[in-house]
Amino acid sequence: MCVGCRARAAASELLRVVAGSDAEGRPALVPDPDRRAPGRGAHLHPTPQCWQLAVRRQALPRALRSGITLADAPVEDYLASLDQSESLQHRPETGARSS
Repeated sequence: MCVGCRARAAASELLRVVAGSDAEGRPALVPDPDRRAPGRGAHLHPTPQCWQLAVRRQALPRALRSGITLADAPVEDYLASLDQSESLQHRPETGARSS
Protein backbone atom coordinates (compact mmCIF):
# COMPACT_ATOMS: atom_id res chain seq x y z
CA MET A 1 0.00 0.00 0.00
CA CYS A 2 1.24 3.50 -0.83
CA VAL A 3 1.83 5.53 2.34
CA GLY A 4 1.07 8.72 0.38
CA CYS A 5 -2.29 8.13 -1.27
CA ARG A 6 -3.08 4.95 0.75
CA ALA A 7 -4.07 3.05 -2.42
CA ARG A 8 -3.22 -0.61 -2.81
CA ALA A 9 -0.85 -1.51 -5.64
CA ALA A 10 1.51 -4.29 -6.63
CA ALA A 11 4.94 -4.07 -5.01
CA SER A 12 6.53 -3.74 -8.45
CA GLU A 13 4.60 -0.47 -9.00
CA LEU A 14 5.77 1.09 -5.74
CA LEU A 15 9.07 2.60 -4.64
CA ARG A 16 10.50 1.21 -1.40
CA VAL A 17 11.94 3.81 0.97
CA VAL A 18 14.20 2.92 3.90
CA ALA A 19 15.88 4.78 6.74
CA GLY A 20 19.53 5.14 5.75
CA SER A 21 22.05 7.92 5.34
CA ASP A 22 22.61 10.62 2.75
CA ALA A 23 25.85 11.37 0.89
CA GLU A 24 27.22 13.21 3.93
CA GLY A 25 26.45 10.40 6.37
CA ARG A 26 23.46 12.05 8.04
CA PRO A 27 20.32 9.98 8.72
CA ALA A 28 17.87 10.29 5.83
CA LEU A 29 15.09 8.55 3.96
CA VAL A 30 16.64 6.92 0.91
CA PRO A 31 15.05 5.22 -2.11
CA ASP A 32 15.52 1.48 -2.49
CA PRO A 33 14.40 0.75 -6.07
CA ASP A 34 15.91 -2.77 -6.00
CA ARG A 35 14.05 -3.56 -2.73
CA ARG A 36 17.16 -5.15 -1.22
CA ALA A 37 18.30 -2.73 1.49
CA PRO A 38 18.17 -4.10 5.03
CA GLY A 39 15.67 -2.85 7.55
CA ARG A 40 12.12 -1.71 7.66
CA GLY A 41 10.73 -0.23 4.46
CA ALA A 42 7.75 1.85 3.43
CA HIS A 43 6.26 1.95 -0.05
CA LEU A 44 4.87 4.77 -2.16
CA HIS A 45 4.04 5.43 -5.79
CA PRO A 46 7.07 6.96 -7.51
CA THR A 47 5.29 10.25 -8.18
CA PRO A 48 5.78 13.73 -6.72
CA GLN A 49 2.09 13.80 -5.75
CA CYS A 50 2.32 10.73 -3.50
CA TRP A 51 5.62 12.00 -2.07
CA GLN A 52 3.99 15.33 -1.14
CA LEU A 53 1.05 13.53 0.48
CA ALA A 54 3.43 11.35 2.50
CA VAL A 55 5.41 14.42 3.59
CA ARG A 56 2.28 16.34 4.58
CA ARG A 57 0.95 13.39 6.59
CA GLN A 58 4.34 12.53 8.12
CA ALA A 59 3.59 8.99 6.94
CA LEU A 60 7.14 7.82 6.19
CA PRO A 61 8.73 8.44 9.61
CA ARG A 62 5.68 6.84 11.22
CA ALA A 63 5.74 3.80 8.89
CA LEU A 64 9.48 3.34 9.36
CA ARG A 65 9.24 3.97 13.11
CA SER A 66 12.08 6.46 12.95
CA GLY A 67 12.56 10.10 13.87
CA ILE A 68 14.20 11.00 10.56
CA THR A 69 13.15 14.36 9.18
CA LEU A 70 11.91 14.68 5.62
CA ALA A 71 13.85 17.83 4.74
CA ASP A 72 16.15 17.41 1.73
CA ALA A 73 15.49 13.69 1.50
CA PRO A 74 17.33 11.81 -1.27
CA VAL A 75 13.94 10.34 -2.23
CA GLU A 76 12.84 13.71 -3.58
CA ASP A 77 15.95 13.93 -5.77
CA TYR A 78 15.37 10.37 -6.99
CA LEU A 79 11.76 11.14 -7.94
CA ALA A 80 12.86 14.29 -9.77
CA SER A 81 15.41 12.28 -11.76
CA LEU A 82 12.72 9.71 -12.65
CA ASP A 83 10.38 12.46 -13.78
CA GLN A 84 13.13 14.06 -15.85
CA SER A 85 14.17 10.82 -17.56
CA GLU A 86 10.54 9.96 -18.25
CA SER A 87 9.91 13.31 -19.91
CA LEU A 88 12.99 12.81 -22.11
CA GLN A 89 11.77 9.37 -23.20
CA HIS A 90 8.29 10.61 -24.13
CA ARG A 91 9.40 13.78 -25.91
CA PRO A 92 8.50 13.75 -29.61
CA GLU A 93 11.43 13.80 -31.97
CA THR A 94 12.10 17.11 -33.65
CA GLY A 95 13.89 17.69 -36.88
CA ALA A 96 13.06 14.26 -38.29
CA ARG A 97 14.26 13.82 -41.85
CA SER A 98 11.81 13.07 -44.58
CA SER A 99 12.91 10.92 -47.48
